[in-house]
Amino acid sequence: MKFNCEKALIQTAILIASRAVSPKSTIPALEGLLLEADSSGSVFITGYNQETGIRSAVQADVSEPGSVVLPARLFSDIVRKMSDDVVDFQEKKLKVHISCGMSAFDLMGIDPEDFPELPNVEYQNSFDVQEQTLRSMIGQTLFAVSTDESRPVHTGALFVVDDDGLTIVAVDGFRLALRREQVAEKNGSFEFVVPGSSLSEVEKICRETDELVKIHQGSRHVLFKIGSTILISRRLEGEFLAWRQAIPRNNPVKVVAETKQLLSCIDRVSLIVSEKLKSPLRCVFGDGEIDINTKTAIGTAYDCCPVEGNGNGLEIGFNNKYMMDALKAAPMDKVVLELSSPITPCIIVPAEGEENFLFMVLPVRLKADY
Repeated sequence: MKFNCEKALIQTAILIASRAVSPKSTIPALEGLLLEADSSGSVFITGYNQETGIRSAVQADVSEPGSVVLPARLFSDIVRKMSDDVVDFQEKKLKVHISCGMSAFDLMGIDPEDFPELPNVEYQNSFDVQEQTLRSMIGQTLFAVSTDESRPVHTGALFVVDDDGLTIVAVDGFRLALRREQVAEKNGSFEFVVPGSSLSEVEKICRETDELVKIHQGSRHVLFKIGSTILISRRLEGEFLAWRQAIPRNNPVKVVAETKQLLSCIDRVSLIVSEKLKSPLRCVFGDGEIDINTKTAIGTAYDCCPVEGNGNGLEIGFNNKYMMDALKAAPMDKVVLELSSPITPCIIVPAEGEENFLFMVLPVRLKADY
C-alpha cells in the first residue's frame, strides 16, 4: 500500500474513526484503526468496538492499494504532531513507513485479516434529516438516557418515524425528554432504539450544516451516513416505555416562564446543593411567581421567578439537576410548565409555536418538617 494525503484531511478522519476504537480488547486489532486504500483515490479509516463502528473516507493520491491496522493512539499522535504538509504513507508486509517534511516513523502494523468486518446493514427502512437538526435533537434528549443497565433498552433513545415526522424519546425513570421534527424522504412508519453511547458519537460527528444525514434501519443495526463518514450501531432490543400514555397532559395548572430567567433562579438556589449535600427544591407556584427554596446542612437559599399565570399555591419538590437539564435543553425563550399535584410530573413545553419538544420531570416528595 502506498498513498499520500494532506495532513489536515487524514487527521480529521483519524479523529472521527478513533471515537469507536476499543480502549482495551481481547482482540488486539480492535485497539487499532483499519486503513484501506483503493485505486479510486480514497482511503478509508475504520474504528470498531463491536457495538459501534465508524468508517471515515478521505481523498488521497493512491499509488498502490492495500490495507493494514495501526495502533489508534500512536497513529493519531504521530499524524497530529507532524508539520502541516503532505503525509506520505507506505506499507509492505505490515512494515509501515510514515513521513511528512523532515519527520519519519517506521512501525509494525497488524494483519487486517484480524480486524472484524463491520456489520452488514440490510436496509429495511430509511429517512433523511439535516445534520444540524439531528445534532440538536440528540443534544436535547441525550441527557435523559438511562445509565441503569438493569433496563438495557432505556440506555438508548427511541427513534419514531411516522406522520408527525421524526420523534426522539429518552427516559431514565425520573424524567423524559422528547424532540420532534419533520424529516425528508421517509418510507412508512417504524421505530427503533439506538444506544446512547452511539448517539453521543453521532452528535459529535454532525456539523452545523443543512447537509442531509441518511439513516438506514436494519433488523439488528442502524446506519448513519454523515458526509464522508458512516456510523453503524447495533440496535437495542426490548420493550421501550409506552411514552404516549406516560405523559399527563390534562393539567389544571399552567404557567409561562422565561426559560433563562427560571434557569438562573434554580441555578442560584442550587449553590448550596451538592452530591454530598442533596436536597430537593421546594417550589411554590403562586400568582405571577414561583418561590424556590432549599435547605441543606450549610444553610438555606431562596429565590423568586416571575411567571405568567397562577399556580394557586401548589407546592411541589424537584431535583434541581433534573429541572436544570430540561431547561438548558429547551430551545425556546419561553416555556409552559404544566402541573397537577405534588405527586404528578411537571411537563415543560414551548410557550409559542409548534410543540416540537416536551420534557417531563418527576417530583420529589417533600418532608413535612422541611
